[in-house]
Amino acid sequence: MSKIMVVEDDASLREIYSIRITAEGYNVVSAGDGEEALAVAVREKPDLILSDVMMPKISGFDMLDILRATPETANIKVIMMTALSSDDQRERGERLGADRYLVKSQVGIEDVINAIHEVLGDRVVSPAQ
Repeated sequence: MSKIMVVEDDASLREIYSIRITAEGYNVVSAGDGEEALAVAVREKPDLILSDVMMPKISGFDMLDILRATPETANIKVIMMTALSSDDQRERGERLGADRYLVKSQVGIEDVINAIHEVLGDRVVSPAQ
C-alpha cells in the first residue's frame, strides 16, 4: 500500500484531503508546512507528496527544490497544488521537478484523487470499463 504525504498549512483542508485519500486505501502522513514536510519525508519516505505551494516557513517550491536535491527524497513523486494559476508559476513547478501541478480553483477533490492514481500508476481499471 502506497504512502501519501499531505502538506497543507490549512488544517481543515489537510484533514479533508487526508480522509479522502485514506478512503482510497492509501496510508497518509501529513505536515503543516514545508519545513515539517522535509523532516517527515526523510523519516516516512512517502511514495507521493501532495503539497500546497504557499505555506509558512518554507514554500512548496523551496520544499520541492530541497527534496529533489536530497538523495533520500529525490525520487518521491510530487503533486503541487496552488491558488496561483499563472503560467510562470506552473513552469517554475515543472522546472523544479513537480510530477503534476494543479490549480485549486480548477480542480475538485476527485480530480486530485485521479491525479494521485495517475502519478503513482496504480489505477485499477475494472473489466466493466
